[in-house]
Amino acid sequence: MRKLAASLALCVLATGCGPGTPPPPSDAEAAFEKKLQEQFLDAKPGSVIDIPAGRHSLTRVLTLRASGVTVRGAGSDKTILSFKNQVSGPEGMLVYANDFTVEHLAIEDSKGDGLKINDGENITIRDVRVEWTAGPSKDNGAYGIYPVKCKNVLIEDSSSYAARDAGIYVGQSQDIVVRRNRAERNVAGIEIENSMRADVYENTATNNTGGILVFNMPDLTLHGEHTRVYKNKVVANNLGNFAAKGTAVASVPAGTGVLIMSNPKVEIFDNDIGDNRTANVIIASYFISNFADKKPSEGYDPYPKSIFIYDNRFSGGGDSPDGLDWKALKVSMFGLNGHFPDVLWDGYVDTKAMTNGQYPAEQRICIRNGDVEVLNVDGPHGFDKPKVGKEEYQCDLPKLAAVELKGKA
Repeated sequence: MRKLAASLALCVLATGCGPGTPPPPSDAEAAFEKKLQEQFLDAKPGSVIDIPAGRHSLTRVLTLRASGVTVRGAGSDKTILSFKNQVSGPEGMLVYANDFTVEHLAIEDSKGDGLKINDGENITIRDVRVEWTAGPSKDNGAYGIYPVKCKNVLIEDSSSYAARDAGIYVGQSQDIVVRRNRAERNVAGIEIENSMRADVYENTATNNTGGILVFNMPDLTLHGEHTRVYKNKVVANNLGNFAAKGTAVASVPAGTGVLIMSNPKVEIFDNDIGDNRTANVIIASYFISNFADKKPSEGYDPYPKSIFIYDNRFSGGGDSPDGLDWKALKVSMFGLNGHFPDVLWDGYVDTKAMTNGQYPAEQRICIRNGDVEVLNVDGPHGFDKPKVGKEEYQCDLPKLAAVELKGKA
């Protein structure tokens, strides 16, 4: 009784214990967190931090600054780090280190990003689940799995659910493999942004607003190119967009399968893409985003170029696009019961790079995908003269090389 009274008194003094205030941790939870925090703070190259099975309630971000460390649980369904009662630090786990591995654990309900890794080299994320357990909400953290400004990155056999920006995101990074993961109920399932040399394969992206995004945004440190998206299942990404206003993904229409924006040298091949109700694939420039009224930074190329789409299996989709403009365009061109073609292109072109109205051969948008057609929506003229085409996109580009990661199979 005295211990309960003391805990209540401490709670009142520290936080007020008002409505929505998390209860103080139990003695066992507090002791576990103290020991784990010490392990993160005291880690040295070669340290292995083993976290046992169980649901562990944590109140503060876990921060690691030592290189050469492995953080290991007993499985993403067995070792669960719950930040539901978090009171300090927005992230669940925050890492500033090289030669870092995290595997076999889950991070739930962090106030901000789930797992964030900054400026790291040789990063492995394996069998990690990040989830906001109450489902999609604008109050969830922005990113689930989030390496940024990293090199030699492997994300495999992992999953992310209900991030209000991107479930699995790699930004401003180089030499990346994202494979055999699952992304569901996020705004963007998997996103590669301003990154060089990425292979994204054998993943499942479903029930997101947009399944797989390949973006280049202005005012960032790296202009991305060379991304291969293949052997993925990108199906039924029709979740309403719940992103924070003003973010890049806030303009992604619900029902988007694969979205390429302002990126050069992108291959989309050997995927199963279907039932994405706006479009199975969208190719877009910066000018169709919600940032189009802002002048891009010097040297930024806002146009998608060198895009090669081939040998995919498309089905369904394009039958109920998101947004009044898209709906009106669909009905006017294809009728109430019709649907968009599998590929939509916003129609913006870089006239300075063209000769006689054509891009150089190596910068074209090429589609080698059976009977698949492309709808040029004529974005520059407000959808005034949209046009369906096929033959003009029948071309080939040199195949991009596979990404090879140092020290990883």
